[in-house]
Amino acid sequence: MITNLDPYKIKSVSDIDSPALLVFPKVVEENIDIALKMISNSSKTFLRPHIKTVKCVEIAQMAIAKGIDRFKCSTISEAELLGIAKAKDVLLSYQLSNTKAKRFSRLRQKFPETQFSALVDNFESAHMLSELFKKDPLNVFIDLNVGMDRTGVKTEQAFELITQTDNLNGISIKGLHAYDGHVHASDFKIRKDQTNNILKDVANLKYKVEKYLNRKMIVVIGGSPSFPFYAKQEEVECSPGTFFLWDEGYGSSFSEMSFTPAALILTRVISIIDKTTLCFDLGTKATASDPPLPRVKILGLENGVVINQFEEHLIVNVPDTSLFHIGEPFLAIPVHVCPTVNLYEELVVIKNQVVFDYWPVKARNRKITV
Repeated sequence: MITNLDPYKIKSVSDIDSPALLVFPKVVEENIDIALKMISNSSKTFLRPHIKTVKCVEIAQMAIAKGIDRFKCSTISEAELLGIAKAKDVLLSYQLSNTKAKRFSRLRQKFPETQFSALVDNFESAHMLSELFKKDPLNVFIDLNVGMDRTGVKTEQAFELITQTDNLNGISIKGLHAYDGHVHASDFKIRKDQTNNILKDVANLKYKVEKYLNRKMIVVIGGSPSFPFYAKQEEVECSPGTFFLWDEGYGSSFSEMSFTPAALILTRVISIIDKTTLCFDLGTKATASDPPLPRVKILGLENGVVINQFEEHLIVNVPDTSLFHIGEPFLAIPVHVCPTVNLYEELVVIKNQVVFDYWPVKARNRKITV
């Protein structure tokens, strides 16, 4: 719950068309600081944030300026963005098709100072990558299915895959990757128990693999809901992403984390339908539509109830519409910020209560140059 609205004060929004996605860099910086403080003091535990939420160079560079030197991403475009930002180490946490692997090869050539790696969860993909990267071997992480049932090999089958792929000349197994998107219970104890079970399975596999390969394995693990638990472990790299901008969905579900929403949508009243119904210029093309209604929390409209949404319109029931006027501006916190950012070409940067800059959301495009 937001109790302090001071970070969101803006002197004038008259020149900002709506809907627009506003970003508050000071809040972003505070969120990065909080994430870093949550990490174990161990020199072997790291923050490897996922860039999928922000998709922009400037925020990646803010993280790099704080000493974060490794990142995770989901697309070639996001990987290229991190190359542009001069990230040192980038894991593309996605299973590569042959076509995408060729793009990935070109990306490595374009940004030789960035160490890129990718995921595999089967021998066929591993063999394909090995053939493609024979002249310049690619580091790979074995993608584990720890319960989400999306991609990844089951932990009990992963060792066999490693023994099959270890002799492939074009790839080198660097570590294990475990994403736990199914761990999102609001109950703190339930999440803690789930992550403990995952950690136990991954740790057992890691020990077995390290003994077999006779070298250390890196473990990249978790997302935002499980971050508080993995952050206190030894020898892991935690990969939350939403923390940069935070949102109403995670904020209301995971109150133990003190991150603050840093990206809000500017919206306006465009029609007063009747005595209790307002229409805003905030449709499904301006905010993520994957969560159920209300999809946004409109600040200053705590008594309002979102009753419908269309492509360009949001319908809200309020006690008395006579208290509102056409064109009245409001700020709305997205329930799901990651796909919301993907809907905007740029972020309107608010600093010292005025428009300071515009940051392109470069990686919303499927291709930047590669």
